[in-house]
Amino acid sequence: MELKTWKIENPDSLNLILGQSHFIKTVEDLHEALVTAVPGIKFGLAFCEASGAALVRASGTDAVLVELAKKNALALSAGHSFIIFLGAGFFPINVLGAIKNVPEVVGIFCATANPVEVIIAETEQGRGILGVIDGVKTQGVEDEAGVAWRKDLLRKFGYKS
Repeated sequence: MELKTWKIENPDSLNLILGQSHFIKTVEDLHEALVTAVPGIKFGLAFCEASGAALVRASGTDAVLVELAKKNALALSAGHSFIIFLGAGFFPINVLGAIKNVPEVVGIFCATANPVEVIIAETEQGRGILGVIDGVKTQGVEDEAGVAWRKDLLRKFGYKS
């Protein structure tokens, strides 16, 4: 077994969701979940098939984001993994519940706009995702100014009143 890391290519620091599923219908079901959760959402998604033709399957509402998802999925080539890139102004918090409720979704590795490194194990059989490195190492503990900044940010985005 060989361990590798892969940096997700995300030149515009878009929000992305990386997860694992178990069935080819994931592509259509995730597409439906996203457009139902947020009408008008812009996204691209790609899924790595783990048997048969073992292809990257893709869908989305934005051609550029679909291409970005396909490129990253092919680079990862980890069976039954999926990656979703959300367009500017769309956030994981608005779609994660819908994604988690898709019956074939096994789990979510991360949902972030941070730089992401994926830890991959590769054997003779194939590849699997062991985990992710999401962002940077923690620098300390928030003080009162940090608490105020966090609360102001949540209100600015409209998540708290």
